[in-house]
Amino acid sequence: MAVITFANTKGGAGKTTAALLLTTELLHRNYRVCVIDADPQRWFSKWYEGAALMPRLTVETYVSAPTIQKTVHERRSQWDFVIVDLPGIQSPLLASAVGLSDHVIVPIQGSSMDAQGGAQVLDLLRYLDRKAGIRIPHSVVLSRVNPAITTRSMQAVKRLLSEQEIHVLDTPIAERAAFREMFDMNRPLRKLEGVQTSGGEKAITNAEAFANEILAVVRTGAAKPPAYAATRGLPVYETAA
Repeated sequence: MAVITFANTKGGAGKTTAALLLTTELLHRNYRVCVIDADPQRWFSKWYEGAALMPRLTVETYVSAPTIQKTVHERRSQWDFVIVDLPGIQSPLLASAVGLSDHVIVPIQGSSMDAQGGAQVLDLLRYLDRKAGIRIPHSVVLSRVNPAITTRSMQAVKRLLSEQEIHVLDTPIAERAAFREMFDMNRPLRKLEGVQTSGGEKAITNAEAFANEILAVVRTGAAKPPAYAATRGLPVYETAA
């Protein structure tokens, strides 16, 4: 159905949290999801290995730049969504995965360091558009946002993105204890103990809105041809990153 890649070349930007929130929301809506965990830290794979069996979810790990194209092509014909979680470093996987994506999500925290990591991904997307005429839909999601405080750094990041005409999701991912507990307990958000509390309900509302917005932007581009790297000259990408 669609390949959605989460990318930021700075570690700790909230990529895996965002990917896990989207994945578990898609499962809650009865979609079949394949996650390609390309991060050598294997945070998603470790969560999956400790979680209860979920028949509509599979996780592929130990994927490399030479193998990711074959893996994505095979899985996208078998699953409703393929979610790619990339390393938080500069890697040949970045160009490879971006070239295979129907939409790229760039999580950015409200700091200049995170913005710089996200900028490297956005620069690659602009390079492909400018030099090769390849336009890959993409959005920024602001992550780990304090729901009670809007910092000067966050405002500066928002202003910078707006000036560059970069699409930013209306729904930021808040900094909530429930999102951390998903990894600690190896459970989906809705299966956490005490999720019926006020904080838990706010976390679910946040995850729902985040998933709704991504589904909306992905469906908007659904009429376009799939973003198959084979039709886009992938070897050219790998020299661009």
